Amino acid sequence: MTVLIDRVGAANRPRHPEKAHRPDQPAARKPDWIRVKAPVSPGYNATREIVRVNGLHTVCEEAGCPNIGECWDKKHATFMIMGDTCTRACAFCNVKTGLPGALDPAEPAHVADATAKLGLAHVVITSVDRDDLADGGAAHFAAVIRAVRARCPTTTIEVLTPDFLRKDGAAEVLVAARPDVFNHNLETVPSQYLTVRPGARYFASIRLLQRAKEIDPSIFTKSGIMVGLGEERNEVLQVMDDLRAADVDFLTIGQYLQPSRKHHPVVRFVPPDEFKSLETIAYAKGFSMVAATPLTRSSHHAGEDFARLKALRAAR
Repeated sequence: MTVLIDRVGAANRPRHPEKAHRPDQPAARKPDWIRVKAPVSPGYNATREIVRVNGLHTVCEEAGCPNIGECWDKKHATFMIMGDTCTRACAFCNVKTGLPGALDPAEPAHVADATAKLGLAHVVITSVDRDDLADGGAAHFAAVIRAVRARCPTTTIEVLTPDFLRKDGAAEVLVAARPDVFNHNLETVPSQYLTVRPGARYFASIRLLQRAKEIDPSIFTKSGIMVGLGEERNEVLQVMDDLRAADVDFLTIGQYLQPSRKHHPVVRFVPPDEFKSLETIAYAKGFSMVAATPLTRSSHHAGEDFARLKALRAAR
């Protein structure tokens, strides 16, 4: 497992110290179907102000999501709890790496307050990896869920969790808090883990998703991968089979976009028609819901997709 220790703590410390001395990777020009508008709307600014006032972090900003302008204009934001610093060093991710600070005991209340102020019907809560904590942060995750439930009882809650690798009992703690959707992303195919997601283990992530459904068969489970990292098509299809074997309901597939020249390069920009083909195959394999487009991200249209997923189950 790759765990970074920040022994300096300087204000000008690199965002990704483990990547700072690596040679620059090529940065391919984005095709036309990847273009998005710059975030400048009043709705975007209002959402940003609520996030700032409550002292919160969002994966929308930290991961450089291309959909931030669209989502924040609609007052949709994905809250990233347990700080802005991750203990992993994934080659695709723009979240800061290092040794995180202590958990903020007021954070559950702040997330609940922001959820209420934004008027969210569906909230997505994610986090950095916290390998430094005995439970990986599962109890804190549960506390945030309970706080949102108490403040916003009609809001549905989706969690996008880390893998809780070697954190026995973490899944049980989180599922006991009864989120409506349990999401954990595989990110890529197994053959790419050593270079793309070195701190994780593919089958441990599969097992986490399977375990969530075992604990609570009524919970909706969800996972996502990126394409364009060098994977083969048959490997993507095998990931679909592995997720269906774990009884995962919802699959998201999106294009990998390189945050900087120090990150993993984009091997290929997958055209929209290939995404449509993958979507068709995924439905044929038994997924209840599939989102597969170049700009698909785990939290993009999460509320609308959950409403559709819930309606599909009710109709059966």
